[in-house]
Amino acid sequence: MKKVCCNEFGPPENLQRIEVDTPVPQAGEALISISAAGVGFVDGLMVQGLYQVKPPLPYYPGSEFAGMVSAVGESVTHVKPGDRVLGMATNGAYADSVSAVASSLVKLPANLADAIAAGFYINYATALYGLRDCGDLRAGETLLILGAAGGVGSAAISVAKAMGARVIAAASSEEKRRAALSFGADHTVDYTEPNWRDALKELTKGSGLNMVYDPVGSDKAEPAFRSLSPGGRFLVVGFAGGEIPKIPLNLPLLKRSSIVGVDWGGEFRANPNINQALMDTLMRWIADGKLVPAEVVCRQMSDYQQALKDQLAGKVVGKLVLMN
Repeated sequence: MKKVCCNEFGPPENLQRIEVDTPVPQAGEALISISAAGVGFVDGLMVQGLYQVKPPLPYYPGSEFAGMVSAVGESVTHVKPGDRVLGMATNGAYADSVSAVASSLVKLPANLADAIAAGFYINYATALYGLRDCGDLRAGETLLILGAAGGVGSAAISVAKAMGARVIAAASSEEKRRAALSFGADHTVDYTEPNWRDALKELTKGSGLNMVYDPVGSDKAEPAFRSLSPGGRFLVVGFAGGEIPKIPLNLPLLKRSSIVGVDWGGEFRANPNINQALMDTLMRWIADGKLVPAEVVCRQMSDYQQALKDQLAGKVVGKLVLMN
């Protein structure tokens, strides 16, 4: 089978697609024939050796995937050959097949396409954990999502709408704002404008935001925080903007508002059972039509180098997936 390999850290064009033996599932594992694999910003950092954790070489990129179970190891009862599933691997999802712990796989409802499922796990688990468990988002509340046209932001839009929130999407271009509306946002703002807080005041009729979902950081964080209403919640999700902001602590004091860290990965490591509960909820919402996941951008698996380059350059609108 074919598998993308990183023999030395460097730009995506250094990666190679090599021939390797198809893995044999061990006890408790399942072999999945991959139909699609998700591409994330972290994948591009990992192959360059720029992520906070450097994997040993050779490294095989890709963690999110969707496909069909083709074989199972001993003692596996959770899934069977022929089941459509999504899952996470420690690495190696940019391949024809991958072997994964069977109990971690999630069966797909009939109305969830493989392409969307391949980029689902991380962003949607983070969105539900952040909005519901960390932020206690309530139906009817007004939420601002920064970086709303990316994979993280589009997932947050979908989950927030399923929870009954009013969503204002912030993005940097007309194309991205149109995309955010197509993902389900109610309104958009251009946060590259110097006076973009005025647009928020107009949309909230001066009452302010109940919550901010921030995967961007940089100079967008403080203006967004200042736009919260008293008692609002500011969710720190990441720093895709490249700069970790320093919000003056008198602001949460005077606004009687909170800053909450959303570290889904850390929570998962501390409480491994959380993912099954999150995925059960999300799959039920999809099956019932309550949650409508955002559309994704599909490329062929053979286009992995350019896909990673475009992801790193911020040229992708929505979630990017590679298709076999």
